Amino acid sequence: MEPFRIAVPDTVLADLDRRLRATILPGRTPGPDWSNGIPPEVLGGLVDRWRHGYDWREAERRLNRFEQFVVPIDGCDVHVVVARGRRPGPLPVVVTHGWPYSFATMLPLVDALDGELDVVVPSLPGYGFSGVLPSGFSSAGVADRWDALMTTHLGYERYLTYGEDVGAGVSDWLAGAHPAVAGIVASHASFSGRSRPGVELDDAERAFLASVATPAESGYAHQMGTRPDTLAAALIDSPSGLLAWIAEKVAAWSDGDGLTAFDPDDILTNVMVYWVTRSIGTSFRPYCESPDDDDLHPVVQVPASILIQTHEAAYPRSLAEKSYADIRSFARLTQGGHFTAWENPAAVAEAILALEAEVR
Repeated sequence: MEPFRIAVPDTVLADLDRRLRATILPGRTPGPDWSNGIPPEVLGGLVDRWRHGYDWREAERRLNRFEQFVVPIDGCDVHVVVARGRRPGPLPVVVTHGWPYSFATMLPLVDALDGELDVVVPSLPGYGFSGVLPSGFSSAGVADRWDALMTTHLGYERYLTYGEDVGAGVSDWLAGAHPAVAGIVASHASFSGRSRPGVELDDAERAFLASVATPAESGYAHQMGTRPDTLAAALIDSPSGLLAWIAEKVAAWSDGDGLTAFDPDDILTNVMVYWVTRSIGTSFRPYCESPDDDDLHPVVQVPASILIQTHEAAYPRSLAEKSYADIRSFARLTQGGHFTAWENPAAVAEAILALEAEVR
């Protein structure tokens, strides 16, 4: 494990400023706000903030207040934040982000846990300051590396797991396949019940799965999964384009009206992690490389705490029971959409601490 600190060269920031000064905003397509993507005036406001008000060096200092390492694990250099708790005893938790997140968007959860336990926040392979996997991306493969990180490199005998989006799949594989995991908190509860051989879905489960399979929200995944290099060529060359691609999804998948639920500087810090590491293209790898059965993790036998985030409000408990055999709590949040730990870190922290106290 090598200590790591973020230190972006001045030349990278000067190049970014030059590109932002040359931004060309598109004309607006007729239709209701956000119906055709991020409104140009919203994008223009964020670009203006990026140029004239946002301070990356201050964001860098905030990120560097956390202890960070780069750990080589099975052919991949993994960037990880390790936030030590105030006292020994409680089980640690490994927290995994998804797309279009970065490790930075999970740090509000670290703050909400307030030193009650150790919190480990790795960056997914191909995201931010982590390297790429030497072979195709799979949630099972990442889970193997996370277990090695927690047990071999950090020395924990037992730990909890929490993940969102792509990270939810990693978390499910950890809890389903690795004996050192003592429990799982899931706000992106598994859909794997729909794919398990011999499992029949009831009407409520089928209706829920149909309700979240919305074509209007699937175009991004099709493009990233089928033409990743073409898209990456545009986004890696244009900071305003990268901002538009990420911010539109943050708005679409979160609570609130547009981006009003977030501090603009937090959005820009997340985008900056992608920009300064040139990792937007490699972040697409879960979409274009994951095997078809990547979500078919073993049924999770360890204790599970299920939080239903607002964008999956109708998720039936019966669907969760097809993937988690020992559900200790099942609650529906009234605040916090897809980016649950970013939007409502207090609720996620409460669930983690409650499960930790039960299984310790």
